[in-house]
Amino acid sequence: MAATPAVRALEKARVAHTLHPYDPEHPGDQGHGEAAVAALGADPRQVFKTLVTRVDGALTVAVVPVSGTLDLKALAAAAGGRKAAMADPADAERTTGYVVGGISPLGQRKALPTVVDESALGFATVMVSAGRRGLQVELPPADLVRLTRARTAPIGR
Repeated sequence: MAATPAVRALEKARVAHTLHPYDPEHPGDQGHGEAAVAALGADPRQVFKTLVTRVDGALTVAVVPVSGTLDLKALAAAAGGRKAAMADPADAERTTGYVVGGISPLGQRKALPTVVDESALGFATVMVSAGRRGLQVELPPADLVRLTRARTAPIGR
C-alpha cells in the first residue's frame, strides 16, 4: 500500500499509528465517514471526519466525530472569527491535495488552521482519514492535535 502524505507525516514524526484499510464503496445515502465506521465496525464517536470550512473567508479545518455534526457557530468562535461556512469542495481538494472523502487533517499540501472537537481527548486513540478513501489511521489524539497544530474546542454537536 503506497504511503499517503498523511502517513509519511506520521512516520517522519515517529508517531505510533495503525492503518485500517477498508472497501470505500458505500450506498449513496451514506457519507464517507459513516461508510468507514460501518466497514471497520468502529465506534462512530471515535472516528473523526475532516471538514474544510471557511471562517471569515479563510480556509479552516474542522475535525469532528462521525456520530455528530459540525456546529459552524462554535467553530467560528473557536477559530477567532465571526462566521463559518462549508468550503467549496474544489477549494478543499486543491488546497489540501486530497479528494473529498479522503481529506486527512495530516500532511496537507498547505497547512490550514485546524480545530479538533474536544471529545477526541476522551479516547486513548482516534481514527481520521489517512489521505485517501478506504484508509483510516488510528493514533493518539494528542499526537493529532500536535501534528496539525490544532486547538481543541466543543465544535461538534
